[in-house]
Amino acid sequence: MKKKHKISRRLRENLIGYSFIGIWIVGFFVFMFYPFMSSIIYSMSVVSILGSGIDLEFVWFENFRNIFRIEEGFAFIEALIDFLKEIIFQVPIIIVFSVLIAVLLNQPIKGRGVFRSIFFLPVIISSGPVINELVTQGAGGANIFESYGFISIIENTLNPSLAAPIISVFSEIIIIFWFSGVQILIFLAGLQKVDRQIYEAASIDGAGPWESFWKITLPSLSSLVFVNVIYTIVLLSTFSENPVILRIKANMFNINTGYGMASAMAWVYFIIVMLMIGLVALIFIPKNPKVRGRNR
Repeated sequence: MKKKHKISRRLRENLIGYSFIGIWIVGFFVFMFYPFMSSIIYSMSVVSILGSGIDLEFVWFENFRNIFRIEEGFAFIEALIDFLKEIIFQVPIIIVFSVLIAVLLNQPIKGRGVFRSIFFLPVIISSGPVINELVTQGAGGANIFESYGFISIIENTLNPSLAAPIISVFSEIIIIFWFSGVQILIFLAGLQKVDRQIYEAASIDGAGPWESFWKITLPSLSSLVFVNVIYTIVLLSTFSENPVILRIKANMFNINTGYGMASAMAWVYFIIVMLMIGLVALIFIPKNPKVRGRNR
């Protein structure tokens, strides 16, 4: 008789996980590996566009050093610092707004399917030109807060370096909410996995809606908060109208910088974003995670 070999539960889970990410890995090597390596080479070279092709003069890390030496590099660093300040305020606002809307849409109300579609609609039609048009038409939110004097209060009471990103958040509050569609959907899926009997048992024990939210709803969404924070950081960092990305694009066609300097700036930006994601992971991932399953 042939001996049957059983696959352990952990190995099965790993194979399933690799099958999901395997498509992305194949796609990365097919479509992205070449430009990925090209950008590394460009970042360490002086790139000259000639009629016969591209000429590269290898200069190692000189482009990275020039970021901290020339005027274009200082402008990039300033845009990067402003972006980091804004993202510190924007990400929590988007997460809190997404949780609140997901909790409301999870209630047994009539027409909630329509409301879910409305909140997800911006994800479908969101693009740089659309959002720029909204800001141009004054739909960002600044006019509302200026009419009540909130902007003036912030300017007069806070330090300019701290007031600027806060004012930027208020001036783009509608646009910030525009980026919350996917997060709402993820939180809504998580809420629908929570057993309603838990809420019924808590209600019998005397817990009100406020206590149920903090003791049941929010803990059940803790892992999804981590996912949505990472997603939001990546979404805001890769948005085509991001001032840092616009600055990098401008330096691509600048005679003083070119593709080499722009590639170096892009890699600095990439490293900063990855450090932010790593910091978020350190905050959210438990120190001693429990083993979910045993090998069988």
